[in-house]
This record gives sequence, structure tokens and C-alpha cells, in this order.
Amino acid sequence: MKTQMIASAALLACGALSAFGQNPPAAPPPPMSFFVTSVGPGKGGDLGGLAGADAHCQKLAAAVGAGAKTWHAYLSTTAKDGQAAINARDRIGNGPWFNAKGQRIAKDNGDLHGDTLAQAQLGNNLSKATALNEKAETVKGFGDTPNQHDVLTGSRPDGTAFPGSDDHTCNNWTSSDKGSGQVGHHDRNNGGNVSWNSTHASRGCSQENLVSTGGAGLLYCFAQ
Repeated sequence: MKTQMIASAALLACGALSAFGQNPPAAPPPPMSFFVTSVGPGKGGDLGGLAGADAHCQKLAAAVGAGAKTWHAYLSTTAKDGQAAINARDRIGNGPWFNAKGQRIAKDNGDLHGDTLAQAQLGNNLSKATALNEKAETVKGFGDTPNQHDVLTGSRPDGTAFPGSDDHTCNNWTSSDKGSGQVGHHDRNNGGNVSWNSTHASRGCSQENLVSTGGAGLLYCFAQ
């Protein structure tokens, strides 16, 4: 009897080890390295320049325990007063980037922007379901009340700044009055051009004007 009990225990142990080997514990999701801001700074297109926008991303990330990383806002600026233009795509590192639920947004900059024909045909993984805010919440989009799918970028579809002197960046993100800012649609909805980063210009740079065209002064934030 004792021998049988020992044998049974051994078989059970082997079975447990075998089952463990077949079903290893699930790996934790990758840490967040991308989010849409849950709120904007509240002053329309005046974000305090790139430094102010980056600080806003950093503050929101820190509030959810992700402040150890360096966060940058996805924003381009226009060449002005002897200063060269800055491209949004050059400010965010090279990925990969994951949302607050560990879902991959894009594996690298080429994937994010569709640099090759194959990448453009496949597209990145940005949509209303994946373009979450830092709290892992869905951001309101077309059809919601209020619609807040306009995200400030100041960029062309390839992530670069607009050439020329026309204002697409609310005076390089320092104006809450004159000018306009190029926006993308995080939900990629509302007909026509539904680019995530370059859909249309805002009506103006005041908070009221951003709201009137379906926005709230929200930003895309990427961890380098």
C-alpha cells in the first residue's frame, strides 16, 4: 500500500510538472509607450511650445506610474525666425510602441507612417479601439458626445513639418488666438481623409475653435 501511495504521488507530481510545462505562466504585457492624452493643457493651441507639450505628456504619464520614461508629444513645428522646422516623427524614437493595455501600435517609425508601399498597404494598428489614453480608457470619437477625435500634430501624413510659411502649428504651439493647427483623427473616422496624424486644419487656435471642429486640444505622446 505504501509503495502504491508513493507511486501515485510521483505520478501526480509528474503530471503537474507536465501541465506546467505545457501551459507556462502568461508573460506580462509590454509597458505603455504610447497614449492619447486624457486632457489637453486647456489653452487651445498654446501648449507652451514643444517643451510645454512634452511636459504635459510627462505629467500625465507620471500620474499613472510611467514617469520613469522620457515622453515627447508628437508635434511638428514650422521653420521660423531662423529656426529650422522640426518633424514630429524625429521626436519619438523608433519604437516599438504599445498602448496602456499592451497592444502594439507600431513596430517602428516606418510602420507607424507607412514609409514603404507594403507598410502603407498594411497600415499601423492605430484605431479608436487601440488609441487609448494613459488611463487605458477609450477616447471619445466620431458619434460620441462630445466628439474629441481631433488630435493636434502640425504634421503631414509622413510625420514631417509643412513647408512654407503657412501656419499649421498655432505659431509653433504658442498661440491660442491666430493661426490653425493640423490635426489627425485618432479613430480614423468621419469620411474623406481619415489619417491618424494629418486629416485637416483646425478652425482656429483657441480652445473654443478646437472644440468646434471635434477636438479638445489632445496630443499623441510617445516614449523614446
